[in-house]
Amino acid sequence: MAATVGQKAPVFSAKDQSGATVTHATYAGKYVVLYFYPKDNTPGCTVEACAFRDDSAKLKAAGAVVLGVSPDSEKSHQKFIEKFNLPFQLLVDTDNTLSTAYGAWGEKSMYGRSYMGVVRSTFLIGPDGKLAHVWPTVKVNGHSDDVLATILALKSGTPVAAAPTKPKAAPKKPSAKAKKAAPKKR
Repeated sequence: MAATVGQKAPVFSAKDQSGATVTHATYAGKYVVLYFYPKDNTPGCTVEACAFRDDSAKLKAAGAVVLGVSPDSEKSHQKFIEKFNLPFQLLVDTDNTLSTAYGAWGEKSMYGRSYMGVVRSTFLIGPDGKLAHVWPTVKVNGHSDDVLATILALKSGTPVAAAPTKPKAAPKKPSAKAKKAAPKKR
């Protein structure tokens, strides 16, 4: 079951890249950007992490901390952080406990094959410990900007629209070329 806006954020305790334990209480009173991603050093995950890195000063100024979560090991997280100079903690979720608690573990498909894995998603925990905003599916380009804008809007008291779920593609109309090539009905 996915975590939803307004509910108390699921309690968590996980090791970070250096083996230190991070809990939900570690950042009580702050906005926590808890973003789930499938794997260190992969194209989409790297773009997302680097965007959060590039916006880290703005996010910090807004009173937020960023925590990345994936099933990778401490050693993998350390290398990822060093390679891309990431200024935030990456949490180890090898048993998928944290991703399951937040609803970020689910069925995925690639090349016609279904499997279970981390669904790229982000959860914004408010200073009150409740979920202030949820992005159930994330497109990495522009996501960090959207998270920052959402935090600033919430801080100013501006209502924030619910994050869109993955839209279904509209059926495509056949092109004129395809219509000509189609066999004629008799």
